[in-house]
Amino acid sequence: MSHTSLPPLPSSDRVDVAARLRDALLGASFTADGMLDLLGAPAYAALARSETVPALRATRGDTPLETLVRLFLLQQPVPHARVADVLPVEDCLQSGWLSRVGGDEVTATVDVRPYGGPAGEDWFIVSDLGCAVGGAGGIGSREEGVVLGVGGASTTLAGITVREPVAAALDLGTGSGIQALHAAQHATRVTATDLNPRALHITALTLALSGAPAADLREGSLFEPVADDETYDLIVSNPPFVISPDARLTYRDGGMGGDDLCRTLVQQAGDRLNEGGYAQFLANWQHVEGEDWQDRLRSWVPRGCDAWIVQREVQDITQYAELWLRDAGDHRSDPAEYQARYDAWLDEFEARKVKAVGFGWITLRRTAAAEPSITVEEWPHPVEQPLGDTVRAHFARVDFLRASDDAALLAGHFRLTAEVVQEQVGLPGAEDPEHVVLRQNRGMRRATKVDTVGAGFAGVCDGTLSAGRILDAIAQLVGEDPVLLRDRTPGQIRLLVEQGFLEPAE
Repeated sequence: MSHTSLPPLPSSDRVDVAARLRDALLGASFTADGMLDLLGAPAYAALARSETVPALRATRGDTPLETLVRLFLLQQPVPHARVADVLPVEDCLQSGWLSRVGGDEVTATVDVRPYGGPAGEDWFIVSDLGCAVGGAGGIGSREEGVVLGVGGASTTLAGITVREPVAAALDLGTGSGIQALHAAQHATRVTATDLNPRALHITALTLALSGAPAADLREGSLFEPVADDETYDLIVSNPPFVISPDARLTYRDGGMGGDDLCRTLVQQAGDRLNEGGYAQFLANWQHVEGEDWQDRLRSWVPRGCDAWIVQREVQDITQYAELWLRDAGDHRSDPAEYQARYDAWLDEFEARKVKAVGFGWITLRRTAAAEPSITVEEWPHPVEQPLGDTVRAHFARVDFLRASDDAALLAGHFRLTAEVVQEQVGLPGAEDPEHVVLRQNRGMRRATKVDTVGAGFAGVCDGTLSAGRILDAIAQLVGEDPVLLRDRTPGQIRLLVEQGFLEPAE
C-alpha cells in the first residue's frame, strides 16, 4: 500500500508533546462545547455538511479559540506569532503537529476535532487533513490509505456498544481510534488492529491527545494480528463494509466479494469471545434474488453465540452505488469515467443477483446455552442513543425467557418498564377502541398492539402480584374463565418481556 502522496504524520512517540498540546487546547476551550459557543449552532451545523464559510466568518478575530479552529478544523495558515501565544509551537513543529508555510505562517498537518465523551470527557479525534467529518474538506479524498475521522457510523457503533468493566477489548479496524478510545475507559487492556499502518499511527495520536492509555496496536486484516489463543470480553468493529466492485479505498472497501468480509468477520468472532463476552459490528449485507435476507444473516452466526441483528435501512442497488460513488467524489469526475464506474457497480450486483443492500448492526454474545437465541429483525424507526444498556437488557431478557416455561412466567412478578405509554386508537365517539398500543419512549422506542387483557395486565404490573394472580383478577372483572385466561396469556407475556415492555421484578 502506497501513501507517498499523503503528508507525514506527527510523531506518535512524543507523548510529552501530545500532553502539552492537550493542555493548551483545553486551556483555550477548544472543546465541543467551546466550539459551539464560539461558532453558534448554524455555523457548527454547517461544518457537519463540510461547509466552512460560516465558520470562517465566525473566526475572524484573534482569540486563542478562533486561532485553533482556523488552524486545526479549517486548515488555514496562521501567523507563527499568533499560534505561539496559544500552543507550544516549537515543540509542535519539531514533533510534526504543525509545519511552516511561507515565511512566518504555520499550518496543521492533521485534522484535530474536539469530541465529547459519554461522561463529559474532552477528547480529540485525529484524522487526515480534510477527512474529519465536519472538517474543512469533508469526505471525498481518493487517497487509498486516507484515515477518516468521526462519522455517523462511528458514533452509532460507539452508542450501541455495551459498556461494562472488562479485562480485554479488541477494536478491529480501528481507523482513527474512536472505538479504542471509548473502550479504554472500561477495559483493562485494549488491542487495536488495522490493515492500514497509517490508521494505527493516527490511533496512537488520538489516544495520546485525549489523555487515554496507549493501546496494543497491531497491523493486519480481520483477526490475522490476533493469536489463536487470545480471547476478549468485548470485540467492536466498524469494518470496511461497503459492497463494491473493487478495493480502491481502504477505509470503506473490504476487498472481498459481495458481503463476504462482514460474513467472515461475524463467523470468526465466536472463537475469540470469552464466555458472556460481546462482539458488536456495523455491517452491510446483500438482499439476493430468491433468498430470505434474514436466513442469510442467521447463517452467519457462529456456534455458541446468541445474536441480535437489526436492519436499519435498505437501499436498492442504484441508490447504493450512487451513495458510495459520491462518497469518493466520483460524481465530480469526468462524466464518462463516472458512468464507467457506475456500470461496474451494477454489473457486480447483477452478476450476484443482488437486488438491494441492507445496513444495520450485529451483536453476538458468547453463551453456554444448549439452544442459542438468534433474533433478526427490521427496525428502521428512530431510536434513542446510547443503546448499550438496551443491548445488554435484551440479552438479559433472552436468558430469563430461555429459563422460563409458561408455569414460571405465571408465577413470576413483573414491572412495566420506564416511560411506556398506552395509546387507544378508534373512531371518535366509539365506546371501545379498535386497538390498544403500548409505546416505549426510550431505547428502541418500540410499539406493539395488545388486546384489552394485555393492556390491563401491563398496566397493573408493579412487581407486587404474580402474573397468575393478576390474570385471575382480570378474569373475574371481565367474566372469563381464569383457567382459560391463564392458558392463552403466557405467549403475550413472553412477547412483552421479549420486546422490553415488561421486566422481571426480581
